[in-house]
Amino acid sequence: MPGYQRILLKLSGESMAGGASFGIDAEKVQELAREVADVAAAGVQVGVVVGGGNIFRGVAAAAKKMDRVTADHMGMLATVINSLAFSDALEQLGIQTRVMSAIEMRQVAEPYIRRRAIRHLEKGRIVIFAAGTSNPYFSTDTAATLRALEIKADVIAKATRVDGVYDKDPLKFPDAVKYPEIAYLDVLAQALGVMDATSIAMCRDNQLPIIVFNLNTTGNIMRMSRGEPIGTVIH
Repeated sequence: MPGYQRILLKLSGESMAGGASFGIDAEKVQELAREVADVAAAGVQVGVVVGGGNIFRGVAAAAKKMDRVTADHMGMLATVINSLAFSDALEQLGIQTRVMSAIEMRQVAEPYIRRRAIRHLEKGRIVIFAAGTSNPYFSTDTAATLRALEIKADVIAKATRVDGVYDKDPLKFPDAVKYPEIAYLDVLAQALGVMDATSIAMCRDNQLPIIVFNLNTTGNIMRMSRGEPIGTVIH
């Protein structure tokens, strides 16, 4: 029996780029899709939110001079591109998926309707939530938290480049100390930057645990879904 029945997996846009600074690395996306497909095949219901950094990075310089709302809308559209790429990789593995967009674009994705999303999950489809919350000023972390709460996920699984939450950036400071678990308030008080403050506060207010783990270790998504002690639990 899996550790979790229903998870919301938060992937960064950068994870889709592989080793490149921007764009989509087809092999990396297929690798991620295989891991997520294995978790779904084990009976876990999976929702996914992908960021847009790998697409938006290419236009970020131009965005600095733009109106914030316009730039945020561009970022949301970037997440749709990633969601379609991830959906395609999963479908090629024989896994049924649905891309549900917070911004209506019926030719490309289903409009996001909460009850329909839950029904898809119950039928064993992987649901990829695109276009953030459809509102500017909200990050994809906040979108992931909102969707996780709406679909009643057991946990948000935040996949990163490091193997948990540290007191400082372990990629810059070799003496950084890892927390096996940490309270929401401590993450906020120490400004640890795991997810933005809005999403941490929403998780705290609704008692939704967050697992932060290393995406680059093969098999970690499965280990996390089984409830094995990997990464850091924020609760």
